[in-house]
Parts: sequence; structure tokens; C-alpha cells
Amino acid sequence: MKNTINDIQDKIIEEFSGLDDWIDKYEYLIDLGKRLNPLALTLKTEKNSMKGCQSKVWINAELKDGRLCFFADSDALITKGLIALLLQVLNNQTPKDIVNSDLYFIEKMGLNVHLSPSRANGLMSIVKQIKWYGLKYHTREIQQY
Repeated sequence: MKNTINDIQDKIIEEFSGLDDWIDKYEYLIDLGKRLNPLALTLKTEKNSMKGCQSKVWINAELKDGRLCFFADSDALITKGLIALLLQVLNNQTPKDIVNSDLYFIEKMGLNVHLSPSRANGLMSIVKQIKWYGLKYHTREIQQY
């Protein structure tokens, strides 16, 4: 059975809450970023480049078997870790589920208050971009019926 977005968020919140302080939490994010598969150079294009992020961020998605597969990268380690977190939650989910998702893990983990304002804004820009992909593909699905 496929894990729901909320199941994955709850697991991440539980893992993150086991870390003692924010130094450990930042190290966790950096480690996640290091484990993120590098983005193919062919996808590091202006078209896939994110606006509204202080660091360089690229995001692309494609629909496979009714689920969105995301490909993303950043030139900044913490940002890359944030991307890895988002992809853990939203990768391989249906476009409809992505559009309707409530990403409460960001607040429950305290990311909304512990990230610098520019990183928090960048995180929200990445969330918007991912949800835009969800809406784009969900709309296509609706139009096919």
C-alpha cells in the first residue's frame, strides 16, 4: 500500500523531533541534501530554474503511471535538504493529492520559525512550484474525461 502524504509527514515529524537541538536538525537537513540524487545537467535549465530563491534551485516533474515524479537540486546544502524533505513527502503522489495536500510538517518541525527569512521564503516558493506541477497535471487529467 502506498504511504499517504500525511503518513509520510507524520514519520518525518517523529524523526525530526528526536533530534536534540537545531544544530542537529540542520545537520539532518544537510545530510538529506547530500543523499538527494543529483539533477541531470540537461535539467538545470532556465525553464526549470526557480524564481524567489536566494540560492539556485531547479525543479522538474513528469507524470508516470498517474503519479508525479519530481527531479530537483540546489547549489546550497540546507536548501537541498529542504528539497529532499519536500520530495520525501510529495514524490510519487497523485497530482490531485499534491494539490489538496496540507503540508503541516513544515510548521510542526518548526522550519517556519527556525529558517532565515530568505530560506523560509525560498521554501514557500518551492512548495508553490511543486503544487503548480500538481495543478498542471491534475487539470490535464480532468480534461481527459
